[in-house]
Parts: sequence; structure tokens; C-alpha cells
Amino acid sequence: MTDKFDKTPADGPPATTAVDKGAYTPPEQIKAIPVRHWGRWISGVVVVALLGTLAYSFSQGDVTWGTVGDLIFDDRIVTGMGRTLLISVLSMLIGLFLGILFAVMRLSKNPVTGAVSWLYIWFFRGTPVYVQLLLWFNLALIFPVLNLGFYKDEMVDVMTPFMVALLGLGLNEGAYMAEIVRAGIQSVDEGQTEASHALGMSSGKTMRRIVLPQAMRVIVPPTGNEFINLLKTSSLVSAVQYTELLRAAQNIGSTSFAIMETLLVASVWYLALTSVFSVGQYYVERYYARGSLRQLPPTPWQRVKANLLSRNSPRGV
Repeated sequence: MTDKFDKTPADGPPATTAVDKGAYTPPEQIKAIPVRHWGRWISGVVVVALLGTLAYSFSQGDVTWGTVGDLIFDDRIVTGMGRTLLISVLSMLIGLFLGILFAVMRLSKNPVTGAVSWLYIWFFRGTPVYVQLLLWFNLALIFPVLNLGFYKDEMVDVMTPFMVALLGLGLNEGAYMAEIVRAGIQSVDEGQTEASHALGMSSGKTMRRIVLPQAMRVIVPPTGNEFINLLKTSSLVSAVQYTELLRAAQNIGSTSFAIMETLLVASVWYLALTSVFSVGQYYVERYYARGSLRQLPPTPWQRVKANLLSRNSPRGV
């Protein structure tokens, strides 16, 4: 029989003493060894070698790089760049307005508005933008005088190079934006519209307050791509005598015989503009992604900080 004053349990191991606790040694810390991805290193070396070869080839070519540097901030080039931005932004605004209008018309149950929207999209998406610019530029051959009743003027005075560029790019962009907006509207569940109608909201208010805000998550990414594409497509308006970035570079090249140098200057500016708007597009997409993602994607600065912290942290910790 076990004494009730005995400190050792009857069934089981003896109680752990202070000496036993001091004799305990924890296991060694696991040393993590990172896996070496040799394929990444090899592909990186190959890419760097190809870029070095390309840079060396251009350095050996007959290009006066000093002229490129001198023309980067030339007044004529900067003015042309400003006109490129102006015509691109205004054309995009026209395209957005027309895109929303014709997308709603095409989704309407009215067969007349649906047919008109389909014909507009069919024509302006089916013909090249260069052909459309030439049609607007030569419109005076068909209508020598523009007579609207309250306004009458010569067509050649109305269809200036700026107006031709604005109409050609804006109407063409509207056809593409109509399909983008239509896809965004159709991505919203129909139950949202039915619920708003049940609450007594009109169709217009439902579209403005319920459907379009939710459709923006689908509309914004391709819209950013369309604007960047429009920024580059604006170089075609040089064919209708509008002096934007490319035409300004060509005018300088034709007088100074530095044709390749001026084209490289135009390329540098196009790359700079598209890079800036690409970063802006990323932040706009990130803004409209709120509510649809559990965690927003990191910004470029946050990625840089994370990479620096991961490099500075000790191995295996």
C-alpha cells in the first residue's frame, strides 16, 4: 500500500527534479541551406550576354550619339511630345464617352439603338485607323462646304490637322472601348440589377451607382492598355500634317540629315511616356482591386524593400 505522504506517484515515472531539468539539452537548430537554381543563373548570363552584344553592335554603328543627346530636349521635340500627349488624352476621353454610350446602347432591348451601336463598332473596328484618318483628311472632296443650318463654312477650314487627328483617333478608340465596357457591364451579376430595381431605382441610376462601379475592376486593366496603345498609334497622325512627336522628329531629320538620330530620340520619348503611364495604370488597377482581393498586390517600392530585407536577413532564420 502506498503511503499518502509519499511524493512519488504509485503508477508512473518519478517526478522530475531540478538536476534532471538542468541536464536537458535542446536539439540543435536546423540549418537551412537554400536551393541553388542553376537554370536561373544560366538564363541570366545568356540574357546579359545578348544585351551586351546588342549594345556593342549599336555602339559600332554609324550613329552620332552626341546628336541624340542634344536633340532629346530640343524645343521642337518637346513641343511635339506635348501635342502627342494632348491628342492622346483628348482622344481617349472621347473614346471613353463613346464607349460607355454605345455599350449601353448595344445592351439595350431597343433594336434600333442596338443596331446603330453594332454598325458603329463594326465599321470603326473593321477598318484601319490609318484609312480612317485619310478619309477625314480628304472629306472636303465629298463635302466641299459644311452646312449645318446654324453653321456654314468651308470643309478645308473645319477639318484642320488637329480636328482630323482628334476625330480619327477618338472615333476609332470609341469602338474598342465600347466592347471593353460591354464586357465589364456583363461581368456584374444580374442579381445586382434585379435587387436595385426591386428597391425602386431606375435603370439609369442602377447603371451609374450599382453596375458601373463594380464593372470598373474589369474595365480598368484593358483601358490602360488601350491608352498606351493609343499613345503609340498617335504617331500615324503625322500622315495628316499634324506636327506631333514623330513628325517633329522627321522634320528635324530631313533638314539636318540626322534621320536615325531623330528617330531614336522619338523612340526614347515614346518609351518614357509609356513607362510612366504603365506605372500609373498599375496603381489605378490596385485601387479598384480593393474589395475583390484579400490582400492587395505590393507596390514596386514595397517589393524593393521586401527584397532588401530578405537579402539582409541571416541565412536559415
